[in-house]
Amino acid sequence: MEHIALAVADGIATITLDRPDRLNAFTTTMEHELIAAYDRCDADDSVRAVVLTGAGRAFCAGADLSGGADTFAQRLDEPSDDATANVRRDDTAADVRRDDTAADVRRDDTAADVRRDDTAADVRRDGGGRVVLRMFECRKPIIAAINGPAVGVGITMTLAADFRLAADDARIGFVFNRRGLVPESCSTWFLPRLVPLQTALDWVYSGRIFDAAEAHTAGLVYALYPGAELLERAYALARSLTEHSAPVSVALSRQMMWRTLGAEHPMVAHRIETRGINLRGVGRDAREGISAFLEKRPAAFPDSVSADLPDLFRDDLPVPPFRG
Repeated sequence: MEHIALAVADGIATITLDRPDRLNAFTTTMEHELIAAYDRCDADDSVRAVVLTGAGRAFCAGADLSGGADTFAQRLDEPSDDATANVRRDDTAADVRRDDTAADVRRDDTAADVRRDDTAADVRRDGGGRVVLRMFECRKPIIAAINGPAVGVGITMTLAADFRLAADDARIGFVFNRRGLVPESCSTWFLPRLVPLQTALDWVYSGRIFDAAEAHTAGLVYALYPGAELLERAYALARSLTEHSAPVSVALSRQMMWRTLGAEHPMVAHRIETRGINLRGVGRDAREGISAFLEKRPAAFPDSVSADLPDLFRDDLPVPPFRG
């Protein structure tokens, strides 16, 4: 891997954004490598939790803007990775038209003609959003250890983590409006679910930089630590979350908690939980967990995430097709 590093030790995978000379600025290469890293973590049953952090003095300074004012125009020229992509481009003045049931967007400012049919991912999708969607589907708990500045995509990519720990001197900013952009990485879905709406609006509208203490007070950050202690604290939290729990139960619980955030009624959660209790209650893990409890010994859960994960969601919470 070129822009990140992945290491596994003692049941914990550490994903490190690894461009310290550029303050770990986000690139298309980093996007692809992060998705691949989460794929590997999900496939590896020895991984019980994931810690995401940055190399050097920053967590992530946002998107790599080395392309200057044309940075995002250049990214439109990059192909989509989605198997369903259907892109048509002409090297003429841009005419971007989007057709769906509620929107018709036209733009004339770059050298491209991109027409999008909303049944397929046929434009260059937001890279941070693709990473966050992959994190959302992850089967292992994710802890973001924010070791320094986290700005733009550098903070929004952490919103799909289960926990955010931060160095007490870290600085954070949802700076998109100050760059003439808009929020990305699915942050308009995640952020108002993590902090009060007016706090989210303040941070997003103003684009101001704020300190880790403010993030902690608002609930965006779970805990603050001196920078030198941060990573070890993240590992300790990862162990406490997983060492006594069945891997399949953790994987299912993570998906149940996150995915039912968007459910329209608690009956949806009730149906999913009923399936879970009925399926898991007669399985090997439950037999082992109950026996271990009664016998006052540590449990050795036999089921694996890679082979024994049931589908509890079915038609109650189907995954939208626009994904990657």
